[in-house]
Amino acid sequence: MYLNLNIGILGHVDSGKTTLAKALSGIASTAAFDKNPQSQERGITLDLGFSALQVDFPEHLRAQSALQRYEKLQYTFVDCPGHASLIRTIIGGAQIIDMMLLVIDLEKGIQPQTAECLIIGELTCRKLIVVLNKLDVLRNATQQQKTLDKLKKGIANVLSKMAFDETPVVAISAATGEKIPLLVDAMKLKSFIPDRCTDLPFMFAVDHCFAIKGQGTVCTGTVLQGQLNVNDEVEIPRLKLQRKVKSIQMFRQSHSSIQQGDRAGICITQFDPKLLERGIVCASNYVHFVYAAVVQLNGVRYYKRPIRSKAKFHITCGYETVLATVLLFAGENEPFSYTQQYEYLEEYSRDTSGQRCIFALLEFETPILAAPNALIIGSKLDSDLHAADCRIAFSGRLSHIVRDSKYVETVLPGLQIYKNKSKSGTIQRVVNETELIAVGLFKKTANNRQAFVGLNISLSSGERGVIEDTFGASGKVKLRFPNPIAPHVLQQAERKGTSSLGDVLGVELKFKKFLFRNNAKDKKIVQ
Repeated sequence: MYLNLNIGILGHVDSGKTTLAKALSGIASTAAFDKNPQSQERGITLDLGFSALQVDFPEHLRAQSALQRYEKLQYTFVDCPGHASLIRTIIGGAQIIDMMLLVIDLEKGIQPQTAECLIIGELTCRKLIVVLNKLDVLRNATQQQKTLDKLKKGIANVLSKMAFDETPVVAISAATGEKIPLLVDAMKLKSFIPDRCTDLPFMFAVDHCFAIKGQGTVCTGTVLQGQLNVNDEVEIPRLKLQRKVKSIQMFRQSHSSIQQGDRAGICITQFDPKLLERGIVCASNYVHFVYAAVVQLNGVRYYKRPIRSKAKFHITCGYETVLATVLLFAGENEPFSYTQQYEYLEEYSRDTSGQRCIFALLEFETPILAAPNALIIGSKLDSDLHAADCRIAFSGRLSHIVRDSKYVETVLPGLQIYKNKSKSGTIQRVVNETELIAVGLFKKTANNRQAFVGLNISLSSGERGVIEDTFGASGKVKLRFPNPIAPHVLQQAERKGTSSLGDVLGVELKFKKFLFRNNAKDKKIVQ
């Protein structure tokens, strides 16, 4: 029996990731080491590759796994592309890993995609080993040490600002195999017993799919949660198909069951594999199409451009990336609740968030398949590939998902998001010491003035009262005050004809306007 850890190999293009995967691996899958013909032709990794290495179970983990007598520890390597244009694939691959190897070219140091991979790792796994590759290029011992010292210092400075725990840095040559054993030792020491949710409904991220004549269709991928046994029934939600599991293999070895974290191939009853190039296989009736969702938004501090309401971002959930419109709002407490009121935000920034919780309503242009609480990563992937700017803007969990395609009519009206509004006017005349007439708060053509009756107002002199009534065709309102107004304020109110604006007694009305209320009862004005 062995424990499986998924290790993502990430880094800038041409840093030697696939060469490292080959140097580390003892077992290759059907999709390892750039077997894609286009990858071989272009000389770069275009898709995820999978391979594995089994080692003796580390002694320091035995006490943590007393209930499980593991004999081996298996590392399943997820070889991710490094090219900037393939960031969607990188993000998708990173969402299935437990630990990350960040590969850095010794001669070139930290490059734009190196930085993006660090951010992706911080969002998805927090366990990191930095691999300084191409040690063979620096033959001069003095030059080698000088380069290593300088690069390690720079890496330590970057990591000090991030949320990774203690991070080993190992210098190797993937091409020659130099110091690869040191890297394996570092991986063993960094290994841990991950939390595996085997009691949740089964969900499986499919990355490759192909048919085997006379047997069925094989879906290869990673178990995201739950467990699966031979003869269980699974669903392919995108195709709305139910299929029986005929057999299970992990790296060419047959197994009767798999659980969260395992890399496996499951053979199910025949269907056209071209219909499911990448996607989800899961327990029946578990994963559905999501049209909108609310997330508690966590901004990426390295993203320097504004995150604005009504802007479009690329949202990656698992292997799927779609455009979504973002609407921002803030509240005092978490988690999100339909019973709470939230203030609409034009723009997100760390200054505006303060002690409040920032949420986002995501409206997907194309519905996505996702389970509740799934991780999402928001990016601006249409920006300049060659710019040094970070393209990853925020992350969150799909805490509240909307599966109704008519959600604009059925769900959004229950979302209590408001804008703070205000109206200002002036006092036209004094009726008595507790009653004033104001103009300018409403336009002459306004037909909803009656909805504001009973709301609180304040004078520029500080007194507070309420709108008692509206009258006339010119938008006038009667104001009532609980206490008599001071004589000097009444005198100021009567100086309406003065040419100095500062002498005019002003009146201000503040209220909330809810974004999604759509009937007369809901449109009542509140403060």
